[in-house]
Amino acid sequence: MIWETIRLALRSVRRNALRSFLTLLGIVIGVAAVIAMLTIGSGTTEKVKADIAQLGSNLLVVHPGRPAGPGGPGGGSDWGQRRKLGSKEFDALSTRLTGARAISAASQKQVRVIYGTESLSVSVTGTDSAFLDARNWTLASGRPFTEQETRNGAGVCLIGETVRQQFFGAGDPDGELIRVNRSACKVIGLLEPKGYTGFGQDQDNVVLMPLVAFQRRIAGNRNIDNIYVSAEDSVQTSELQTRIENILRDVRRIPPDGEDDFGVRDMTQIADTMASASATMTGMLGAVAGVSLLVGGIGIMNIMLVSVTERTREIGIRLAIGAQEKHILIQFLVEATVLSLLGGIIGILLGLSLAGGAAFALSIPFAPSAAVIMLAVGFSALIGMVFGFFPALRGARLDPIDALRHE
Repeated sequence: MIWETIRLALRSVRRNALRSFLTLLGIVIGVAAVIAMLTIGSGTTEKVKADIAQLGSNLLVVHPGRPAGPGGPGGGSDWGQRRKLGSKEFDALSTRLTGARAISAASQKQVRVIYGTESLSVSVTGTDSAFLDARNWTLASGRPFTEQETRNGAGVCLIGETVRQQFFGAGDPDGELIRVNRSACKVIGLLEPKGYTGFGQDQDNVVLMPLVAFQRRIAGNRNIDNIYVSAEDSVQTSELQTRIENILRDVRRIPPDGEDDFGVRDMTQIADTMASASATMTGMLGAVAGVSLLVGGIGIMNIMLVSVTERTREIGIRLAIGAQEKHILIQFLVEATVLSLLGGIIGILLGLSLAGGAAFALSIPFAPSAAVIMLAVGFSALIGMVFGFFPALRGARLDPIDALRHE
């Protein structure tokens, strides 16, 4: 019985192919928009998480903050000046902090790097051998700094892929001398490429050198811009952040009621916050796109009412020869559901195609969700049932005598 009803529904759809296509077009557009928006949003969220993860796993970043006391808001002209980090803070964390996998001090400056007749503006970072571990960065070739090179401020450096391409093409840079600002620097290693961040920053346009050498030759001071702390896998970053704050407050002699003159950024929390914001925006876009599904459902109701009117005599004949109301009801419900499902399937294919094209154009992961696809199929079928019920009920309740008289 049900298969015969589906066959009649499909025959009715084929009989009015153009009208059927225009009817399901609203469902196609709605489902395609929802699938595309949610898939692109999922890819964007994955991209954000990957970009944050490239900075380092379980990473905390200590940075200078606003001055406590009279330097605070409204407290004097020193607002905006920050109390720098130095070796005493780094030494205190290195000796007293527990639960850290790696601790690294770093300072950074944009300078001109020269090799032969070529030059390039590069982000030069002065740091130590623990930097690679803290930032989850590996070497494609060569070796990291030794403890002696770090301590003595030797003229050695590691370069990123962008710097290598500019100066050496596909060649091996190991052992070559480049000039960083006005100082000669021997290349001892090549960093594994990391690509661009979501904000368009080239992470491979970088040169790493020992912090002491950077402070002497580039910065001209002994300040530290950031201290990177990577937590052990068994330690929560929130717990480690509290330990860091307690140590630094003690070292910098901040009174119990005083405000911190430093900051600690938890990259895990930042990743979660950005991912949550991205997911919220995706949900809003998906909801807006879902409005077109409602419009498509109204279109199905409209066309099914027309179909009932056109086929009044057919309904009357079927009722006269013994068909029950439920048979007429099921026939038109199935017809509306088949229309909606066809639109849903076409919409899914179109939505995935659009999402794939957008993922390629935006360089984000293509992350389709089986749950979203199944939900779209179910929702499109539900729309067909809900919006097809009233026309089907109207057809089923026709009086056979009046239906047979209908012209």
